[in-house]
Amino acid sequence: MPPVAHRPLTAHDYRDLPEIGPRYQLVEGDLHMAPAPNRYHQGILVFLAGEFSAWLKQNPTGRIYLAPFDVYLTDLNVYQPDLSYFSKSRYAYLTDEGASGAPELVVEILSPSTSKLDLGAKKDIYARTGVLEYWVVDPAVRVVKVYNLAENADTPVATLTEGRVLTSVLLPGLVIGVTDLFAAS
Repeated sequence: MPPVAHRPLTAHDYRDLPEIGPRYQLVEGDLHMAPAPNRYHQGILVFLAGEFSAWLKQNPTGRIYLAPFDVYLTDLNVYQPDLSYFSKSRYAYLTDEGASGAPELVVEILSPSTSKLDLGAKKDIYARTGVLEYWVVDPAVRVVKVYNLAENADTPVATLTEGRVLTSVLLPGLVIGVTDLFAAS
C-alpha cells in the first residue's frame, strides 16, 4: 500500500485548535508544540518587556506583544514570538486573534526545544514576510544576535555578549545592557 500523503495544516486548521492546553506554532504546515518556558526564559522576557514598555511610554511609536500572541504570517506559518513590536504603521495588521502580518521587530529567546526552529525555518519565514529586525537571545551562552532581515537573514549585524549594549535602528534611544538582560531571573 503506498504511503498516505500528508496535507500541510493551514492557518484555518490552526484557528480550530482549542484555546486551552499546550501552546502550538504552525511552521511550514507542521504543528509544533511549545512547552512552557523555564523560569530564566521568563525572567529575560519580563525584563525585555519592562525595557520596551518604559521606552514606549516616552516614545509612543508602537506596541509590543508577548507570547502567547498569534502572528499569522502565511497560510502555513502562525508563530508566537516571545516579543513582537508593531509600529503605528503596522497597526492595521492587529486583529482580535493577534496579528495578520509581520511585526517590524521580533525577539526569540532560545530554549533547547525551540532553537532549531528559531534559527532555521522561523528566521527564514520572518525575513520573507517582512520582519525587519530579529533578536535571538541565547541564555545558554549569554549572547544576543541581532539580524537585519531586510538586508541579510544569514549573518547577524551584531553578536553581543555581557558588557555590551543592545540597541535597535527601529527604536532610537532604546539601550539595553546585555549584562542586565542575563541577570534577569
